[in-house]
Amino acid sequence: MIHLYKELQPKDHFDIILPPSLSSKERQLLTLFYQPLTGPEPISLYLTLWAEGEDPYREGLNHYYLMNVLDMPIGKVFQARIALEAIGLLKTYRKDDGENRFFIYELIRPLDPELFFRDPLLSMFLFSRIGEQAYRKLRKRFIKQIDKTAYKDVSRTFTDVFKPIDTNVPQEFREAEMKSQQSHYPFYYEQFDFDLLLAGLSEQLIPSSVFTVEVKEWIAKLAFLYQLSPLDMQKIVILAIDDDMNISLEGLKKAARDYYKLAVSKEVPKFEKTFETKPPQEQKQLLTKEQELIQYLETTPPIQVLRDINDGKEPMPSSVEIAEDLIMKHGMPVGVVNVLLEYVMLTTDMKLPRKYVERIADHWMRKNIRTAKEAMELARTERDQYLKWKLESEAKKSSSSYKKSYKNVREEKVPEWFYKQKETNKEEEQQANIDFEEERKRILQKLGVVDG
Repeated sequence: MIHLYKELQPKDHFDIILPPSLSSKERQLLTLFYQPLTGPEPISLYLTLWAEGEDPYREGLNHYYLMNVLDMPIGKVFQARIALEAIGLLKTYRKDDGENRFFIYELIRPLDPELFFRDPLLSMFLFSRIGEQAYRKLRKRFIKQIDKTAYKDVSRTFTDVFKPIDTNVPQEFREAEMKSQQSHYPFYYEQFDFDLLLAGLSEQLIPSSVFTVEVKEWIAKLAFLYQLSPLDMQKIVILAIDDDMNISLEGLKKAARDYYKLAVSKEVPKFEKTFETKPPQEQKQLLTKEQELIQYLETTPPIQVLRDINDGKEPMPSSVEIAEDLIMKHGMPVGVVNVLLEYVMLTTDMKLPRKYVERIADHWMRKNIRTAKEAMELARTERDQYLKWKLESEAKKSSSSYKKSYKNVREEKVPEWFYKQKETNKEEEQQANIDFEEERKRILQKLGVVDG
């Protein structure tokens, strides 16, 4: 998630589309149903977009604003966004206009409790996160159980009341109907191998008519949830078929759960975000201090970097404005801006001269510097040139004063990563300057061996 300039940058603008009349009930569903699944950061993003979307006078918003409101680096904002997309709470549309990108964020209404609990993936995901006791408590609170066993369903269907004028429905309307029957979050059941599933089921045993769109969708979801193959799902379908040669969704869900407990594990399956997979412990220990610093600079908002450099004190508005201009007006990546801020402040006695900053920034932009590591390496190689620029930006002085000042500036404090590289280069130079012939004679003399 470090090179996010390919996906998302703080300067990118966005607009918001809201569903009609979101209510306090939806807010409860977000907090109690969806937050355990995604964590608090995606829900904070959803609520922020909701609040901004209700402002009829809002102007063009950008992602740097979201970074400040949510107190998240751009990487966290991106991860929160894709988590909302995956769970079915957000649709994202993007338009590229040269180097500029524009987004539309369409908020999706949360599923009502009954649909949520019926969905095999969402309900099991929630169960694995909050446990059985809290899960039952939520069901009791939001699902009102009414005993209908003594009643008979006498409701008329649509076709009982209405008669179509033309039964030749165009193909595009049929496709639209099938799409409307799919889940409310992006899950493509066509990726499941239904051909292999049906190849092992005879028409006499399981009629093909039972495989409706909804049943096929549930088969694919249950196979994904329990990590079962089409051959495993054949057995589950056979277990779920009733005496009337029908398959109910609840029966299918129960058969899959029972098969999983018997054949795989008694523990409920768990979910993990793909972008949060932790690296092996061995790799984590191999990170150098410089690599840790690069990761910090790439993922931390500039305002926090300014606070850290200043021992936790809030930076002046002028310093924050410089950082925001570099990101918003000039499109510099966050990691590059952080390196620039640290380098300038530590080489100018904690000052941040705008002209000096902009001159170095212009150089880095023309060099197409996109990462913190590239910026650090360029700062090392071009330090003498940057010192010269610094002196030129100060008050005009005489030539002798210039030389004296230049000598003093070279002794000023610079970031730790700069000295580290300098020391490495110095050791390499010393090794290159060793007189190997003299060293050989010295060793032979110690051993009492006459050369030749």
